[in-house]
Amino acid sequence: MRKKPKVLFLSTGNSTRSEIAEGFLRSLASDGFDTASVGTASETPDSLAVQVMSEVGIDLARQKSESVRESLKEHFAFVISIFDARRERAPIFPSVPKILRWNLADPSAAQGPETERLSAYRRFRDEIKAKVQAFLAGEGRSAWEPRTSRVA
Repeated sequence: MRKKPKVLFLSTGNSTRSEIAEGFLRSLASDGFDTASVGTASETPDSLAVQVMSEVGIDLARQKSESVRESLKEHFAFVISIFDARRERAPIFPSVPKILRWNLADPSAAQGPETERLSAYRRFRDEIKAKVQAFLAGEGRSAWEPRTSRVA
């Protein structure tokens, strides 16, 4: 049995961006990867992130928010750092063969009425889905081989 490659999504708070990315990788790659998400500061899951992901059939409830310290002992094939280069410094994670940096604004910084904030979360959700799909088609493809054959 082939060991599944481990992917870690790393962001500042681990309540929105990394949680959404982890949810998409779990959903799109089925059981092709072991996935986790952590933050430089562990926070409670963002209710708007949970809501917009439930709109596309992904439940973030089984994911848990963890601190980066808890993952330092783990060995990951990929660490994907999600941050806003204009406002944040990219978190650093030692001893990883592949570190990818995705420069994406944090939707939790959106201001205004809930409808506007939800729009920002939905735009982010769609953007992160495209990033995860591109990862699966490119960088992650060499590490991931689907367990079942698919008919086109």
